[in-house]
Amino acid sequence: MTEVEKLLQEAQELRSIIERQASEIAVVNAELAETNKGVVALYAELDDRAEQLRQATELKSRFLSYMSHEFRTPLGSIVSLSRVLMDHMDGPLTDEQERQVRLIRGSAEELIEMVNDLLDLAKVEAGRISISPEWFEMVDLFSALRGMFKPIISKQSVDLIFEEPKNVPMLFTDHKKLSQILRNYISNALKFTQKGSVRVSAECKDSEMVIFSVADTGIGIAKEHQKELFNDFVQVDSPVQKHLRGTGLGLSLSKKLAELLGGNVGIEGDLGKGSIFSVTVPVRLPGYTGNENREESKYAG
Repeated sequence: MTEVEKLLQEAQELRSIIERQASEIAVVNAELAETNKGVVALYAELDDRAEQLRQATELKSRFLSYMSHEFRTPLGSIVSLSRVLMDHMDGPLTDEQERQVRLIRGSAEELIEMVNDLLDLAKVEAGRISISPEWFEMVDLFSALRGMFKPIISKQSVDLIFEEPKNVPMLFTDHKKLSQILRNYISNALKFTQKGSVRVSAECKDSEMVIFSVADTGIGIAKEHQKELFNDFVQVDSPVQKHLRGTGLGLSLSKKLAELLGGNVGIEGDLGKGSIFSVTVPVRLPGYTGNENREESKYAG
């Protein structure tokens, strides 16, 4: 076979290889085109589902907000009327009547608490909660909280102790949201602590974060239930829980508020050994310089 014939044969073999590879590429391209159609269809379906979810979330938030406002007026009237009856403004009540009116008032106040939590959750989910950071001292926050719970503590055999913050700098965050988180923690601790103490403290986790803790000597929570506590409407099944109902929303709301403040929540403890609820927040709220009017800003309570 001459050199030319060899070259012609190699060229023919090469052409056959190229044709075969071109055919394979055409098949792959066809498969890719079909896959792309599927991906496009999948993205379209995902976009459609996302839009449906957005609309459902918006409708839920609007419904919760509307119903919360509608419930507030009659519930407020019930509380006011029960207060009038308990103050004996229209004449004395028998012991049984006073007990029943107290139950009515307690139930109405419980429903108001739930309505307020629902309204706040609806605002958070709808992105309508505004953050208003300013500089404030920890001692001022603790002093305001101590004043809020003083009337409750006077009727209980539980000590509410606010430890003196040590080496905690001024904070630049939304003190009202932080106060709301701590109020939820303290209320729960007092509700489920029949004797002993509830201790509130604050300390620097590092130069950028501060951790607030509410430790109680109450019934405690089993470790297997702790992860669920910060979900909506979650309540731990216990003998005390059956007598002291809650909304199941306070801890969920606390978690969402903490996240808005750039922080997180946590829990420690065990069943029968008390609980420690915590919230960790930045010294300076992310997204803000934290330099505005540092000396002039004061805690508003």
